[in-house]
This record gives sequence, C-alpha cells and structure tokens, in this order.
Amino acid sequence: MQHPAPRPRIPRASTPASAPATTSAAALPGARALPGPRALARLLAALALATLLALAGAPAAAPPAQAAPPIPSGGATSPNGRGDVILNLFQWTWDSVAAECESTIGPAGFGYVQVSPPQETIQGTAWWTSYQPVSYKIEGKLGDSAEFAAMVESCNSAGVEVIADAVINHTTGADGGSGTGTAGSSYGIDSFPGIYGAEDFNDCRTDITNYQDRYQVQNCRLVSLQDLRTGSTHVQDTLAGYMNDLLSLGVAGFRIDAAKHIPASDLSAIKSKLTDPDAYWVQEVIGASGEPVQESEYVGTGDVHEFDYARQLMSSFDGSIANLQTIADGKLPSAQAGVFVDNHDTERNGETMNSTWGAKYVLANTFMLSYPYGSPSVYSGYTFTDKDAGAPGATATSVPDANCDSDAWTCTQRWTEIQGMVGFHNAVAGTEVTNWWDDGANQIAYGRGDKGFVAMNNTGSATTRTYTSSLPAGTYCDVVASSDCSETITVAADGTFSATLPAYGALALHVGKTSEGTTPDPDPGTEPVAGKVSVSVQATTTFGQNVRIVGSVPALGSWKPASGVALDPAGYPAWTGSVDLPAGTTFEYKYVKVDDSGAAVWESGANRTATVGADGKLSLSDTWK
Repeated sequence: MQHPAPRPRIPRASTPASAPATTSAAALPGARALPGPRALARLLAALALATLLALAGAPAAAPPAQAAPPIPSGGATSPNGRGDVILNLFQWTWDSVAAECESTIGPAGFGYVQVSPPQETIQGTAWWTSYQPVSYKIEGKLGDSAEFAAMVESCNSAGVEVIADAVINHTTGADGGSGTGTAGSSYGIDSFPGIYGAEDFNDCRTDITNYQDRYQVQNCRLVSLQDLRTGSTHVQDTLAGYMNDLLSLGVAGFRIDAAKHIPASDLSAIKSKLTDPDAYWVQEVIGASGEPVQESEYVGTGDVHEFDYARQLMSSFDGSIANLQTIADGKLPSAQAGVFVDNHDTERNGETMNSTWGAKYVLANTFMLSYPYGSPSVYSGYTFTDKDAGAPGATATSVPDANCDSDAWTCTQRWTEIQGMVGFHNAVAGTEVTNWWDDGANQIAYGRGDKGFVAMNNTGSATTRTYTSSLPAGTYCDVVASSDCSETITVAADGTFSATLPAYGALALHVGKTSEGTTPDPDPGTEPVAGKVSVSVQATTTFGQNVRIVGSVPALGSWKPASGVALDPAGYPAWTGSVDLPAGTTFEYKYVKVDDSGAAVWESGANRTATVGADGKLSLSDTWK
C-alpha cells in the first residue's frame, strides 16, 4: 500500500549541537595508533588474567555473555544525556563518521556508532562487496587503519564508542573466481595467500538450498560465499586475531554478520580468544518459525538481533498499533535482544519498514526509542533504486565521504524526531510502562513512570484528546516537534494534559526537557529559589571578537552561540556577566568567541559542568582553554 509522506519537520540539516570537544590528532599515515584509554585498560586486564591463568595452569574459561551494551563512560557529555542507543551508519567512511561523531552523534546522546566492515574486500561498486573479505588488513573502500584509529579516538572524545561489523562466516564468492582486493591482496577460490587454503573451508562446496537442514545452513555456501571452517583452530585464531586488531584500535564491540551460519559453539570459542572476551557483540541470526537454527541458541555469547520485532513493527504500522503493547511476548529476553526498525538488508528485501514509509517510519522509530524492550539501533543509509547500488559516488576501490546536505543520504541521526527520542530514551532508562491507553486501533499513549510520556497517532487525521500521565506538574518540551522547546505541553498537578497530534504524528515529553531547562519537582510544594550566576572568564580576543557563555539550558542559548549570554569586556582580559537560573539547576557550559560575521570559535576540552547552590548562588571564575 502507499505510505503517507512525512509530516513537516525542522529541516534535517538543523541539528542541535553541544560544544565540540577537542580530539586527538590523527595517527600518521601507515602508523599503528595506540589504543584509547578504555581499550588499553581492557587489554591490560585481559593480559593480566591470561598471565594468572597460565601461572596457575588453569584452562581458559568460556566468556560470559555480555548482553545489552553498557552506557559509555568518558568523553564529552550531551544535552540529551548519554545512553545505549546504537547508530548504524551504513557505508560511511571513517573520516565522515569521525566528523559526524563530533558534530551530531555525540551531542545527540547516542552511545554507540556501528560502522560497516573495515577489512580488505573484493573490488566493486555494489554495497555487498564490503561483505566479501579478501584479507584482514584494515584497508577497504571506507578508509585505512590510521583513519580508522583516528575515527575511534574522535568518537570516543565525543562520548561515543564504536561497534564494527565483523564478517567472519565466509570470504569471497566462489562465483567471482580470483582477483585483487582493495588493498592489493590477491585471492582465488580456496586460495588466500598467507591466510587460508582449501583445508580452511567447509567440505560442502554447494549453495544452501534447504534452510530446514541445519548442516546445510551452517556448512554450505550462503549465496556462493566460501564458508569458513569455523570449528578449526587455525580459522578461529585468524578471526580472533583480526578482531583483536580492531580491539587494539579501540572498538568497543562487534556486530557478527551471518551468525546463523556459524555454530554457536564456534562463536563462543572465537570470543574466548579475544583480548577482551567481555566485549559487547550482537549477532545477526535471522530466525524463522520451524527452522532448526534459532536465535535462542546464541544468547550465551551476547545480544541477538530480534528480527521478529522489526517484522511486527511493519505489520502493526500497516494494521493496528494497539497490539504493540505486547510486542515483547514470545521474543528473546529484553536484556539480550538487539532491536531495529530496519537495517541494510531488510530495507532492500521488503522484510521491514524503511525510510520510504515516510511519517510511519518516523513513528516506528519513535516507538522503538520509547518502549522498554531490547537495545535499539537506529539505521542511517542512503537512497537507492537499484538494490545492489553502492553508496553515492562509490568506485571499485573507494567511497566518498557521506554528505548530509544531499538527499542521497538519509542521515536519520539528524532528524529532529530521532534526536528528541534518543534524549527521551536516555531520560527514562530503567522505568516501566505506565498509563497505557489505546483506542483499539491506531492511537496509543503510554508513560515511562514519572519520567516521560509518549503518544502516537497512526491515522490520516489529526486527533485531540486529554491524556493521563504520571508526570510531575510542569511545562514540557515536545521533543519530537522541535529541538529548541518552541512547542510545549503543560501538565496539570494531577498528571493530565490535552494535546492535538497531527496525522501520522506523535508527541514525547520527559523530565529532562522542560521550558525552564530543569527537571520538574515531583513534590512541588515549595517554589524553587530564584538564583543568579555570576560569570568571569579570562580570555584574549582579536579585534571584532566577543565572548559569550553558551550551555545546555535555554538561558544559555541551548548550545547556540548566537543565543548565548554576551559577556562584558570592561575588565579585559576578564569578561564578566550574569545569568538567572533557579537554585539547584545543573548545567553544562562552554565559552565561545563570536565575531561580527557570526563565526564562532569554541574553547577546547570537555564541556564544563556546574550546579546553582540551594541558596540560588553560583560564581564561575574560569580561564579560556
């Protein structure tokens, strides 16, 4: 059926951004970058454990399952908080991922970015060439090892950790014969010099024809791809060596491609050989009713993609969304389910929704980021008419940097609704569904305890009603309607409020985003104390520059330099001023130099944090950094 066009929203290029943190310099070309501090700590801990086991003569134990990605620690903070949401940037170069982490992904509050396979592959413009490894050199169409390491460091500095898509079930397609990879390595059928020979592939040399036959599924070729003998010690050591290489470059975990075609015991053995056997990973297991290989077999090593979740979203948004109240029934445990609206495969094969569904696609993402089931992954790819087409401008050996100013890239991470719902997800973490309401068809609403409330209208007409929530009284920003709190909803003391939802539209309120920029008091018996923050910063400027203080609350411009508080240079190089903020307000801030043209120069380092005292007083005395 035809799907409705998206409802009007702020242009995708309009991205609320916090101040960018300074990143380390990129590694020199051809040099191996040192691991980041968190990766180094994990590596040292793993080496220490291995040493102790060796001294004791004890065998290495199988790794425990690392379910649900932990919230990253360190790096720049975000006005949207920091959570466990994964952003899947399909076919983005390492340089473009690094820039997006700093400008958008970090400030939006994503915890992770998933990147496409980084190893050397066959040449070709089609996207699926990225899934045919030739060697495990970090030198593919998306960038080399030095660029990859610099990308990880940039993302980590922005508070975002990196998950790499790992292709470990197979190598190249037997139907492609021999050739030369993107890094110049030669290959042929059963011949990968210095890596694999014929003995490293499974005995079955035909394609899978019967998915009811476990042996075929896990030993024969998936669409001609040469199936590795993953039960072999040599193959396991080779694959673990590749993944350890990525861990040394700072990645936090892996998405395991085609995991269904690898016995779960083989994956467990490979993971046990990692320098960080607790590294997060999520496994692609495309389960289907009645098949012998099921998702539940793989929860022993980590998360598993729950494809039935995405399938049910498509069915419900084309039918009745009232049944989404029970979407978790009959599926993997929430703590080990990786959920998504679409991915690079399903957007092409029609198995799930995709961005061409317009406003319904936005609603589905709104639901995923607001309902407490699974670890959510937001997908961002590019437009296409040919399902095999590579990224815009791709050649046989390279892909241009992504360009969000072009309609060719979907750039969902920049959509107002997506950013607002990432903040919602982070703010309501740990709460259960409350105050569920539906009309039995295509209007639903529910709360997340006293932390948030969301309502959705999956119909072609606007609808107005009074909702009942558990939110404290206050005026809340509708985070799907605007990024600057220009659209608000007032909640009464009894938790009720009235609102009009547009056709195929939603609203979302949470305690982290109010018109005052502070969290509402669940017990509003006492009025907050009015406060005044005095500001002084030592900063030298050039002619025409002025200094402003900009921060995470509306009074400080919500990170917009033009809306920040201008400081007085009367005591130059001391710049002084004041800001009115209620007592108890915690906020992040930075100083920025702005010239007459509006060009802004941010100070370096992480965002500063401060809290107004209970007496309403706070003095900031800083030096530009």
